[in-house]
Amino acid sequence: MSVTTTELVELDLDGSATTKDQAIDRLVAVAAAAGRTPDPAALRADVAAREDLLATGIESGIGIPHARSAGVAVPTVVFGRSTRGIDWGAADGPAHLVFLIAVPEGAGDEHLQILASLSRALMRAEFRDTLLAATDPQAVVDTITAAAGTAAPVAVAAAPSVAAAAAAPVPSATEPPAAAPAPRETKMRFVGVTSCPTGIAHTYMAAEALEQAARAAGHEITVETQGSGGFQKLDPAVIAAADGVIFANDVEVRDKARFTGKPTVQVGVKRAINDGPGIITEAVSAVHSGVVTPVAATAAAASGGMATKVEEGHFGIRLRGYLMTGVSYMIPFVAGGGILIALSFMLGGYDIVSVNADVPGFIDTFDVFSIDSWAGLMFILGAIAFGFLNAVLAGFIAYAIADRPGLVPGFVAGVAAGTIGAGFLGAIVGGLTGGFIAKGLSSLDVPKAIRGVMPVVIIPLVATFLNGLLMLTVLGKPLAAVQTALTDWLAGLSGANAILLGAILGLMMAFDMGGPVNKTAYVFATLNLTQAIADNNGPAMQIMAAVMAAGMVPPLAMALSSTVLRPKLYTEAERENGKAAWLLGASFITEGAIPFAASDPLRVIPSIMAGSALTGALVMAFGSELRAPHGGIWVISLVSNPILYIAAIAAGTVVSAFLVTALKSRNPVTDEAIEETLTHAAIA
Repeated sequence: MSVTTTELVELDLDGSATTKDQAIDRLVAVAAAAGRTPDPAALRADVAAREDLLATGIESGIGIPHARSAGVAVPTVVFGRSTRGIDWGAADGPAHLVFLIAVPEGAGDEHLQILASLSRALMRAEFRDTLLAATDPQAVVDTITAAAGTAAPVAVAAAPSVAAAAAAPVPSATEPPAAAPAPRETKMRFVGVTSCPTGIAHTYMAAEALEQAARAAGHEITVETQGSGGFQKLDPAVIAAADGVIFANDVEVRDKARFTGKPTVQVGVKRAINDGPGIITEAVSAVHSGVVTPVAATAAAASGGMATKVEEGHFGIRLRGYLMTGVSYMIPFVAGGGILIALSFMLGGYDIVSVNADVPGFIDTFDVFSIDSWAGLMFILGAIAFGFLNAVLAGFIAYAIADRPGLVPGFVAGVAAGTIGAGFLGAIVGGLTGGFIAKGLSSLDVPKAIRGVMPVVIIPLVATFLNGLLMLTVLGKPLAAVQTALTDWLAGLSGANAILLGAILGLMMAFDMGGPVNKTAYVFATLNLTQAIADNNGPAMQIMAAVMAAGMVPPLAMALSSTVLRPKLYTEAERENGKAAWLLGASFITEGAIPFAASDPLRVIPSIMAGSALTGALVMAFGSELRAPHGGIWVISLVSNPILYIAAIAAGTVVSAFLVTALKSRNPVTDEAIEETLTHAAIA
């Protein structure tokens, strides 16, 4: 049975759907009417569950809702088309072409194979244009069947087959013609790997783009797609015969060491999709140069020092990326260690910190029937986890710069920073210096005989010594002085200064809701929490309380506005998000406000910033202290002055909710308003 039929084509979604949920409902109903699903409710629930994980909209006006479901009888593709477009979560605009892909539970990998084939086809403008222009369902069926039934190509030669040539994009009148095939003597062979976080659409779209670009330039390329359904490794003989390697990846390439010794270009998946010809040109240049460039450390590190060219960017953007990498690896230690410490306080009280004075003695007297013993054990383990924070922060900042060779100099610098009192400032600086030292060593043009041991022996050894020397003898003391001054300033905060700091931290927590500014405020609060608890440093624990309370306000405010105050100001999808935002806000997951801010940033972001600033200021004014770095309302027992703390959160939530409601009321954006606007546009 074909994956799609004329009964599974809906050429006019505009008449039945204005939202993603409505579109999915309609397409499931089409599948049911065609006899493809014995249990439409189960299929609908499985598709919705997949959408909840990550919106399936992709660039160029495409939505690909999909599921592996017991509610479908045979592999099925239902096609829908919307002239006005439906918001499907893609950054570049609404979806006009929607593919509902449903595969039975026991259907093996057909689900991902269909997705891969369709994703590749969607890279071709003529495929999209054919579907947009189709006037009858049969034309749609013929187009989709041809795409879904064709195995995804893995190798494209300079002299493509007739079928491959037919699949190549036809340049428009406004596009430059494809480059003429290179002379035979300049033809090169490349291998590539593509991988993205979801491993579904972009992985295969990037592969298709690279293959098209290589073919146009007269070269050969064989691409390994590391998708969510696993991957088939390239033949070692193919790798050995390749002149160079192209990595187009947003997640770590698996088994990268297979490509040791090959000149390599490494870029992001989006760059591969948008600029395949430019990447092929860079790969040719990398082969001709045959040496590691100053920006080559990322890929060279894990693959034995091969020649690599990593995509450049504005230094400020790359610096932020380095810091955020360190923070992202550090946060699990904060969460795990912090929750253990919080549980220890709940079971054994705040005096449980005394177990740190004699850990061996505590272990010797551990009593499995004693609550205090379990509480002490939790505190010790939490404190150990917190003890890694500086090392992990520095280590993975260096890792982001220089990959694996940066880990050792970064980790050692982080520990050294803690030893000499330089704290998290020393960890940040040590991670940066360690990474750049390792990266510089990776760029050296060394004899091939020792190239293989550079990233695992020589670079870590030399970089660790040089970075340690720099940290202990040059940078350590000044950074320790700054850290001490910062700690003393926090300890001396009172009155207006403390309130102002609370307001600033509140603004930062709400500004990007989990982004770099938010994380900066959060890291500022958490890194010294363990020492603050041990020293009973009230101001430092007040900062932790202010940061968490302010971070709870954005999702709570949007939940209040969208589900209680004026739900009609919001679309159906936003009202559903509002229901979930209650729990997200209560759990200190600031990201729960992102869907609202993304759709209406000019009204939402200023509103939530105002409420979060008020909450941060009030918490500092009330003097509430918090001994846990996470948990939201669920760790309220660890907050001093809990009634006033809750009152501060409530005040900020109400202010933000009323502000955003008032701003939206001046120009409401509802399903009805959207419908009216589109109607007027159509008439015009």
